[in-house]
Amino acid sequence: MSGRIVDYELYEVPPRWLFLRVETSDGVVGWGEPVVEGRAHTVRTAVEELLDTYLLGKSPDSIEDHWQTMYRGGFYRGGPVLMSAIAGIDQALWDIKGKRFGAPVYDLLGGTTRDRIRVYQWVGGDRPNRVADAAREKVDAGFTALKMNATAELRRVDSPAAIDEAVARLAAVRDAVGNEVDIGVDFHGRVSKPMAKRLAKALEPHEPMFIEEPVLPEHNDVLPEIARHTTIPIATGERMFSRWDFKEVFRAGSVDVIQPDLSHAGGITEVKKIADMAEAYDVAMAPHCPLGPIALASCIQVDAVSPNALIQEQSLDIHYNETSDVLDYLADASVFEYRDGYVDLPDGPGLGIDIDEEHVRAKAGNVDWHNPVWRHEDGSVAEW
Repeated sequence: MSGRIVDYELYEVPPRWLFLRVETSDGVVGWGEPVVEGRAHTVRTAVEELLDTYLLGKSPDSIEDHWQTMYRGGFYRGGPVLMSAIAGIDQALWDIKGKRFGAPVYDLLGGTTRDRIRVYQWVGGDRPNRVADAAREKVDAGFTALKMNATAELRRVDSPAAIDEAVARLAAVRDAVGNEVDIGVDFHGRVSKPMAKRLAKALEPHEPMFIEEPVLPEHNDVLPEIARHTTIPIATGERMFSRWDFKEVFRAGSVDVIQPDLSHAGGITEVKKIADMAEAYDVAMAPHCPLGPIALASCIQVDAVSPNALIQEQSLDIHYNETSDVLDYLADASVFEYRDGYVDLPDGPGLGIDIDEEHVRAKAGNVDWHNPVWRHEDGSVAEW
């Protein structure tokens, strides 16, 4: 029997992350990353509520029961804030359990299905530009897969020129890196149903690895219609928060790659279940992770045990990380050393990372990051 949960601390750190430190009475420390980008204060309050009213004083051992209680113990459940709070706590509990047994989390989940996981690198920024030059630089640095935004803001029904610009950007990247490199294209929920159908058809000759979030999750019911217009694999899931959210897209059969976020979709416990559901439907998994090192370490633990894990997003040099980057908070950054487009599975106990607590405390403060609000030429709000 391990010690009891006796203390926790939350740290808002740049560029836009929230770290959770959980400590037990026998001195074991676990780390989690519970955050909704742009809503760190809100999620912080949810984490405090869950820990103060339920977890403090309890053993960290019964992770599944704790998960069920945090989720089902409230009459209102689900959604980004609660599920992100649960996710970060869940990560910390798994980190504690792994450290107790001196084993990586993936060993406690049944052992590995691979030795390493492929990673991709973002290029081009929010409003994609210089994508060909950036793509060439990243491929020269060893990456074999890239991702870029398809467009800036789009009108609900936009001009042929808007389609042409998106095609030209992808074509330029394809010309720059050749056919051996995979290129994911993120629609970012910016695209309406009619434009998604047009864009998918137009981009198809350049064979992207997938088109991501071709429509917002609230319009997942139209994904079968979009799928009928293209042979490009369809990816979605970063704004879906539980296995119940994913159930309908699996049933519809129109999604080829799911992208649950280990800091939004209930943590390691829940995403492992989502991955298993996906495997039954012959759907691959590529976890969403434009976040920090704790979230990435959690992703890799689930990738390690999931036969259908395809590729892993990671945030090194992503356009959001202007003040701090993913490696800055690690005592040993070599754990995320990318070679030949892959990252090896960490072999340390728990999440397999060593957080530099002194650096975390030095950087912690009131991090007031919010995503931009975009507007169309007529002044109406555009999807970011």
